[in-house]
Amino acid sequence: MIVQETTIQAKRLNANSQPFLLKKWLLITIALGFLGIFILVPLIAVFTEGLSKGIELYFAALTEKDALSAIKLTLITAAISIPVNTIFGVVAAWAIAKFNFKGKNILITLIDIPFAVSPVIAGLVFVLLFGSQGLLGPFLEANNIKIIFGVPGIVLATIFVTFPFVVRELLPIMQEQGTEEEQAAITLGASGWQMFFRVTLPNIKWGLLYGVILCNARAMGEFGAVSVVSGHIRGLTNTIPLHVEILYNEYNFSAAFAVASLLALLAIVTLILKSIVEWKTKK
Repeated sequence: MIVQETTIQAKRLNANSQPFLLKKWLLITIALGFLGIFILVPLIAVFTEGLSKGIELYFAALTEKDALSAIKLTLITAAISIPVNTIFGVVAAWAIAKFNFKGKNILITLIDIPFAVSPVIAGLVFVLLFGSQGLLGPFLEANNIKIIFGVPGIVLATIFVTFPFVVRELLPIMQEQGTEEEQAAITLGASGWQMFFRVTLPNIKWGLLYGVILCNARAMGEFGAVSVVSGHIRGLTNTIPLHVEILYNEYNFSAAFAVASLLALLAIVTLILKSIVEWKTKK
């Protein structure tokens, strides 16, 4: 009787295996086709158009004065915003995951605001706060402090749109780990800094790196908020995305795509690093 039931189940499995394999390969084909059309083809188009007039003009577009200024400003903005958001992310995730306090849910909601609010609206908020006609505008002008249409405004806007990335990667990791290891370290006589560097940080290092990678990619590619607060001053307040927009609006397509290829390379490097970190995390 048992043998007959096993034989019937095996026959059913064999009967259903062929449609299942067809469905599996159909889903894989659809997914690969979608990725090819909407990701791979645009990437190829960017590099093809950027190199359409030769390798010399390609590098000329990248080494042109305004392009170098845009690259420099983008790197400066990322170099400031990433450490700030890393520190904030670690502190916020630690506070939320390890402690119970009033307003905890409100803090989590506030962290998610940049995901819910359009970057353009975020830029307008900074203009209303720090612009010449804004809330703090008269005070800033009286003290000769320039934020809007300057580097400080670009940095502030970038920090705002990127600060959820690190904390959102660390929060589930810290919540899953709990507080037992930290409490054990304190019980054994470790100081707060020793506990952090020898217990907490090793446990969250891959999640932290993952968040930093995503934060860096968004910081260098941010357009909306930076566009509002920058003023589009060529050679002074243009980041790489803004410089690409100006070149494209001037119908200088090859130069625009050449500079855009830097962002495409950043995306590729980000994906590679992201995959490595995911592999390390699973391992």
